[in-house]
Amino acid sequence: MIGVILKGHDYKYEVAELIKLFTAQFEFIEEKSFGRILENVLYVYNDTLIAKTKYYENYELKYEFADHVNIKGLDEQSLKKITKETIKRTIFKVLQNRLNTYVPWGILTGIRPVKIVHTLLDKGIDEESIRQILKEKYYIMDEKIDLALNIANRERVFMYPIDKNKVSLYVSIPFCPTRCYYCSFPANPLKTFGHLKAEYVNKLIEEIKGLAKIIKDTNKEIETLYIGGGTPTTLDEDEMDTLITALFTEMDLSNIKEFTVEAGRPDSITKGKLEVLKKHNVSRISINPQTMNDETLEKIGRAHNVSEIVECFNMARDLGFDNINMDIILGLVDEDLEMVRKTLEAIKELSPESLTVHTLAIKRASKLKEDIDNYELTQYEEMIKMIDLSMKYAKDMNLNPYYMYRQKHMLGNLENIGYAKEGYECIYNIQIMEEKQSNYAVGAGSISKFVYVDEDRIERVDNVKNVEQYIDRVDEMIERKRKEIYQNVN
Repeated sequence: MIGVILKGHDYKYEVAELIKLFTAQFEFIEEKSFGRILENVLYVYNDTLIAKTKYYENYELKYEFADHVNIKGLDEQSLKKITKETIKRTIFKVLQNRLNTYVPWGILTGIRPVKIVHTLLDKGIDEESIRQILKEKYYIMDEKIDLALNIANRERVFMYPIDKNKVSLYVSIPFCPTRCYYCSFPANPLKTFGHLKAEYVNKLIEEIKGLAKIIKDTNKEIETLYIGGGTPTTLDEDEMDTLITALFTEMDLSNIKEFTVEAGRPDSITKGKLEVLKKHNVSRISINPQTMNDETLEKIGRAHNVSEIVECFNMARDLGFDNINMDIILGLVDEDLEMVRKTLEAIKELSPESLTVHTLAIKRASKLKEDIDNYELTQYEEMIKMIDLSMKYAKDMNLNPYYMYRQKHMLGNLENIGYAKEGYECIYNIQIMEEKQSNYAVGAGSISKFVYVDEDRIERVDNVKNVEQYIDRVDEMIERKRKEIYQNVN
C-alpha cells in the first residue's frame, strides 16, 4: 500500500486515475507515516507554477522529481489544465522510477488520445514537433505516438473540412438474446424484456418523428446512420422492416454516406433479417464473435458457437454484403495468447473488411465486475503480447488502423483499435470518436452529443436507460433534445 499526500491542491480524482495506471494499492492520507509514501506539493513563485513529488520508504527519501511552468497571463481554464498536467508529470516520473511499470500512454488517462494530435495539427504544428510534444509533455512512448499520428492522418480525410450542418444519427435497440458477462451497454435479455419489443419500436418511431421535425427546422443534414444496441437483430423481420421504413419515411436520408447495422450476435441473425437489411441498402454490418473459441463463448454468456459465427458470415456474403466488420475482445476469461491466435487465424480466413480489437474493460455495470474474484483475468504482459499479435494479423490482412479509443478500467490501460481495408473506414466511428460532429441519438440508453466547434464545447443529452420508462416518457426524450438544440440556434 502506498500512502498519498497532496499539499497545495486537491486534485484527488486526477491523481488517483494516474496512480491506478501503476498500482491499485494506494490511499490518500494526511501525514507521513511508516511504509511507502508519495508526497506531491504544488506552489506558485513569481508567476511560476512548481510541482514536486517525493517518494519515501519508512521516512527515508528514495526519489524525487520536480517540474515547473510559467503561468503568467493564463486564463482560468488554461491554468487549471496546465496545473493538472504538471502535477501528473512529477507523479508519473516518480512512480515510473520506483515501480517500473509499462505505461505506454504516459500521463494520459482520457479515452481519446488522438484528439490531442488533431488539436496540434489544427494549429499548424508539424509532425516532428508533435512527436516532441507528445514525448516531452505527456511522456507517451514512441510506438503509441506513431499509432496516434497514423490514425489522425487517416481520420482527417473524413473529418475535414468541418461542416456544422452535418450530423450523425444513432438508433438504439436495447435488447440482447442474453447478457454477456463483460457488457455494460443497454442490453435487456429477451427472456425478460422481449414482450416489450413491438411497443418499443412504436415509441422509437415516435421519437424519430419528433427528431425529424427538429432536424428539418434547423436545416441539418444526416451524414451517417448507425443502428446499434444491444443487439439490433433481436428485432424480428417485421419489426426491423417497420423501423427502417419509418427512418427513411420520416427523415431525409438521401445524402447519407454510410448506413451501418450491428447484426451482432449469430444467435440473433437469420437469413430473413439479413434480407431485410439488404432490401433497405444497409451498406455496412457487424458480425461480432468476440472470440473464436467455443469454451470462452460459453464462459462469457454467449448462447452460440464458433461454427454459427462462420455460417452467419458466409450467409451475409452470399446475400451480397461486401462491407462486414467483426469485433474481438482481448483479455477474456482464461484466454491465453494461443487462443487469441486461433481467433485471429479464423478471422483472417473469413477476411472481413474491418476488424475492431477491444481490450477488456471492467465496467461497473457489468456482471464481470460483480464476479471479478471468480475470474482469472489475463496478466499484463500477456495482454501486451495479444495487442502486438492482433496488430501483426491486421497488417497481414491489409487492415489499417483508422480509429482508436480507450476506456477507463481497461486491462493494462491499453486501447481499442479499429482496423479497415483501404476505403472501408467507418465514418460514423471516426466522427463519434473525435467529436467534431454532433451525434443525434434516439432510443433507450442512447446519448446525444451536441458539438459546438467554435466554442470548443460539447453538451450531452441522455435518454433514460430503462425500456419501460422510455416507453412512458418518449415525449420527454424528444423535448430534451429540442431544448438543447433550439437554445443554441443562431
